[in-house]
Amino acid sequence: MEWKEEGEERPLSQRPEWSDVTPVPQDDGPNPVVPIAYKDDFTETMDYFRAVYFADERSLRSLHVTAEAIHMNAGNYTVWHFRRLILGALNADLHEELNFIKKVANGNPKNYQIWHHRRWVAEKLGSDATSKELDFTKKILSLDAKNYHAWSHRQWVLQELGGWEDELDYCKQLLEDDIFNNSAWNQRYFVITKSPFLGGLEAMRESEVNYTVGAIIAKPENESPWRYLRGLYKDDAQSWVNDPQVSSVCLTVLSAKRNTVFALSTLLDLLCHGFQPSQDFINAVDALKTPDLDQSDSNLATAVCSVLGHMDPMRVNYWAWRKNKLPAQTA
Repeated sequence: MEWKEEGEERPLSQRPEWSDVTPVPQDDGPNPVVPIAYKDDFTETMDYFRAVYFADERSLRSLHVTAEAIHMNAGNYTVWHFRRLILGALNADLHEELNFIKKVANGNPKNYQIWHHRRWVAEKLGSDATSKELDFTKKILSLDAKNYHAWSHRQWVLQELGGWEDELDYCKQLLEDDIFNNSAWNQRYFVITKSPFLGGLEAMRESEVNYTVGAIIAKPENESPWRYLRGLYKDDAQSWVNDPQVSSVCLTVLSAKRNTVFALSTLLDLLCHGFQPSQDFINAVDALKTPDLDQSDSNLATAVCSVLGHMDPMRVNYWAWRKNKLPAQTA
């Protein structure tokens, strides 16, 4: 559906099919404080929209005027709501409606009303819309990988309409394109915990840990895989502490003496959960101490807090707080 009927550029007041309609002007009261200087075409379109809306006229011409009103202001929730009522009354082709929404979304990819309307249409179509919806969100995300509305819609589609089969590969491709894409990391976690085909978190843990460790080694300054690694042991802190891959990747990064903030932070959390460090960890942290830090501090957890306070000055107060809150057995 186009904004206007093909070849139709005349004002609504000059179209024969609207000759029986009396436009309804906007009522701003007798003395509006700050009247808005609407463009003439916007004023006319909305006046005709109000006429059919108040008359509850669910006709093809009403559908056309909602399209024109949306073209002028895609955030008008009343217009979208009335459009849905018309679509239902006309038993319209909802696949065509998806094409209409796609055109609107090209210039308004973060408009809530568009996404709400798209979900309504997809819900009506059911599984017939699955592939189209996944393709649509993929296109939006290719332009803006952090579009929250697109991610939310995509997750809804997967849970309600299906399409899980290729989603992990899609996440992998996104992370190959940009390993710092925290939205892709979040989606990957969503897939391994929600997909009915992967067996759940415990079943996927070993392969996911291997994948995540590789991502950490490649870019240890990237916070996302560190957080993802911790999430792989949700509600199972003991397995997290005891898994040698977790402590090993921390030691590898610390020994490299570059981009060590997240490795130190993870080590601190491990220590607070009962991890027993080897001498290699003590040596690695000692090597990161600067001359202005207390070199005699033999306690590893307090030393880690001190080093973090120096390396991460934006959160120096946080690391001082963590140092004061260390469990007795750690400090």
